[in-house]
Amino acid sequence: MFANVKAALQAELQGIRDAGLYKEERIITSHQGPVIDTTAQHEVLNFCANNYLGLSSHPEVTEAAIDVN
Repeated sequence: MFANVKAALQAELQGIRDAGLYKEERIITSHQGPVIDTTAQHEVLNFCANNYLGLSSHPEVTEAAIDVN
C-alpha cells in the first residue's frame, strides 16, 4: 500500500524543500533553558520549549525521570 503513494509523497516533500518551506528538526544536545546547544549550532535562543517554570533541568525532575526507567 505504501509503495502506491511513496513516489507521490517524495515528490510533495521535494516541492516543499524546493520552495524553502521544509523545516529540519534540530536535536537539542544540552539541558533545556533559554539558551541551548543543538547538533547544528551552539548557544541558540530557545523560544519553543514548554518549560516556563524552568523544571525541565531541575535535578529532582531529571532524577525522577531516570528512576522511572
